[in-house]
Amino acid sequence: MIYKRFNLWMLAAILVCGPFFTACTNDDSPVGPSPQDEVEEMLKKMTLREKIGQLLFVRPEGLDTTIHWTQYSDLPQYELRTVNDVMKGVNKNYPVGGIILYAWNIVDEAQLAQFIPQLKQLNGSPLLCIDEEGGRVARIANNPNFHVKKYESMTAIGNTGDPANAYECGNTIGTYLRGYGFDVDFAPVADVNTNPDNIIIGTRAFSDYPQVAAPMVTNYLEGLKDAGITGCIKHFPGHGDVTTDTHYGYAQTMKTWPEMLNCEIITFRAGIEWGCQMVMTAHISAPNVTGEDVPSTMSKMMLQDKLRHELGYRNIIVTDAMDMGAITKQYTLEEAVVGCLVAGVDIVLSPHDFVSAFDAIEAAVKSGKLTEERINQSVRRILLLKITTRR
Repeated sequence: MIYKRFNLWMLAAILVCGPFFTACTNDDSPVGPSPQDEVEEMLKKMTLREKIGQLLFVRPEGLDTTIHWTQYSDLPQYELRTVNDVMKGVNKNYPVGGIILYAWNIVDEAQLAQFIPQLKQLNGSPLLCIDEEGGRVARIANNPNFHVKKYESMTAIGNTGDPANAYECGNTIGTYLRGYGFDVDFAPVADVNTNPDNIIIGTRAFSDYPQVAAPMVTNYLEGLKDAGITGCIKHFPGHGDVTTDTHYGYAQTMKTWPEMLNCEIITFRAGIEWGCQMVMTAHISAPNVTGEDVPSTMSKMMLQDKLRHELGYRNIIVTDAMDMGAITKQYTLEEAVVGCLVAGVDIVLSPHDFVSAFDAIEAAVKSGKLTEERINQSVRRILLLKITTRR
């Protein structure tokens, strides 16, 4: 009897599926909604304030309104290394899309193991980010309480001439970052260090030559990806030819776009063609490209015409920290935050005053300076990254 029933079931299956019966049970067939469909469903349910929050990635101190600082050297004294009640209270009304940790937020593995889960439970389901390039900029590897592999510099890796060493570096860093609970590493540096007087990039770059740097950048990204970490190439359109530090003031490059295409843009194009999910902007002006003395972070020509249209980049654009002197010494917080979004940025990183930045974006939407559809464009990219990163 069981045998007959089985034969009848098989006959019905063949009649329905025909000679391609195996295709009906193919494991590769779509199951459930696509990530894009999930994003659209999430977007429909979000309030404007929830959408605005997704655009803002901040320091932990940004959520603690009792902290008032003027210089970076002020921040370590606060020792903000756990989520406190003030932060929870602010976050109820000001949901945040992402958190970036700095060296002074990190003590050791035990403290980090408590802090990161607390941060991930905040309203807005924030992505956890860090600058862990290897070499001079490494918030964890340069902390003596962590026993992870340390790297001399990216230039030292570039000098080996073997991109496999860049992969190993990215994969090693990505592996320990993933283990600690991070989602995003703002690395690698894709700049080409062409100016020997450059005081900010230097050995953070893989090379003085774009043909050497480009495969290093893509292999580093591959290493991060294989470890489950999203990488970010920086600082577009290239910070390697300047002589001043945008942390403290104005910086510019006098290169033309054709000159950039033959140098700096080679590494960025390689990262884009590889499929990088994030590009970080530089606060440097390029008047011979844009025709104006405005930081690339706030330049529609640089971000829309060049990065998106000419280079074909479709993923997330994130600013360099908006509390840097190159921005704060030239613009009000409202001008800077709204201006970079108008220019085409998706994520506003580390505005000096998170609450005021949030309110400024909301006011700009209500006044018509920004449309909600413009906000939606960026939120879609951010939600898609969250869905794919945490699967």
